[in-house]
Amino acid sequence: MLLETIATGHTPMDMSDLSGKVAVVIGGASGIGLALARRLQAEGMQIVLADFDPQPLENAAHDLGAFPVLTDIRDPDSVNALAQQAVERFGTVDILCSNAGVSRMAGIQHLTLQDWRWLFEVNMFGAVNAVEAFLPILKDNPKGAHILFTASLSSFYPTRAQAAYGATKYALAAFGETLALELQAEDVGVGVTLLCPGPVRTNIGTGYAKREEQYRAASPSVSSAPDIHEQAFRAETYQEDWASADEVADSALQGMRRGEMWVITHPRLMSAALERNRAIAEAAEREENTAS
Repeated sequence: MLLETIATGHTPMDMSDLSGKVAVVIGGASGIGLALARRLQAEGMQIVLADFDPQPLENAAHDLGAFPVLTDIRDPDSVNALAQQAVERFGTVDILCSNAGVSRMAGIQHLTLQDWRWLFEVNMFGAVNAVEAFLPILKDNPKGAHILFTASLSSFYPTRAQAAYGATKYALAAFGETLALELQAEDVGVGVTLLCPGPVRTNIGTGYAKREEQYRAASPSVSSAPDIHEQAFRAETYQEDWASADEVADSALQGMRRGEMWVITHPRLMSAALERNRAIAEAAEREENTAS
């Protein structure tokens, strides 16, 4: 069995001076993506801003002086076109922020198949499309490069009312960690960071009402009963749990500079993840004791 450990705490890209370098921020018209774009621009980077929503994209790009590219992260051709335009405009890419994401908070019985497809096509397959399009460019960068995936604390432990969202973030974490292992084994100059925030004040919750018609057909199995799991989740999320997008972007840049594999923006909310890992370790220990 091939068992390897992810190296963390260093990055092949020199991030001490980002001036003049190029960042592509996907999902950059609002929320964490826009905060990342602002933070990287403050470091002197040239910004390629990609988003699916044309008016917010135009507004954000105008405010930042960024290069806007209307992009559907679910469509490989659209993402390939983004990569081509970035290279044609700036010659290379130094940092890729794969940040596009959507959310649907509901208990499993209230989720439709279309909900699951919508979240996976954006949150997971969008990241796959981004890597497919940009990884050759990043590998060819002689000065090194870095990929930032916006994952979540939901990448590490289950939470009621977050089954679909959490499943996409578990998958994204596995994808990003495996990519890091493979790049490490290839000894190429591309680092990987998983940004794992808890609750953040963004407009991600408004996306569900804007989803396309193919994601709206109701499943016959959807329950009409009150969603007690969503109610519980909202009741247990307190004001002090929420961070701003700017705070998360600051943590992301600091983590990339340190070469962190995981950037945990809400360490105080990690108790469930630590308890889950402890329970898994205890289960393995019991099995070992039984076998012996």
